[in-house]
Amino acid sequence: MRRLVSLIAAGALIGLTACGEEGIPRGAVVGSPAPEYSATALDGEAVSLADHEGRVVLLNVWATWCPPCREEIPALQELHERYVARGLDVVGVSIDGRGERDNIPAFLDGFGATYPIWLDPADRVTSVFRTQGVPTSFLIGRDGTLLWRHVGPVTADHAELNRLLGEHL
Repeated sequence: MRRLVSLIAAGALIGLTACGEEGIPRGAVVGSPAPEYSATALDGEAVSLADHEGRVVLLNVWATWCPPCREEIPALQELHERYVARGLDVVGVSIDGRGERDNIPAFLDGFGATYPIWLDPADRVTSVFRTQGVPTSFLIGRDGTLLWRHVGPVTADHAELNRLLGEHL
């Protein structure tokens, strides 16, 4: 019986090894083109990353129910104000459900947030970018290349983010 269990375990291990990393979703890979992605703006207009071609985009995936997401809104606003004239578009993608859509403008007003917010109540961004939670942010270069991926709240003084912004703006 022990031999049978050992054979089954060995077979499973060989099978998993043969699969390699191909079966593991890797998400948006830094250094590769950012995936195509579209959503809806707060005013109901269709929007997409392609609309920002030629600009650097800081795409931030968030939700109103997420405490770390709330923490980072002032930092995202600061980055928006500091760099928008140099070519940075900060875009927040809300994955709040359809029932929360009407609450988002008042929620953002409470933080003084003026950067664009896209709505994705179906949470397509998670499958397109293979995010593992919120908040997650992506920096996309003027040419559409993914420059940076960050899980957790963004700070306005984040060294790597500011280094990349300095290089690409």
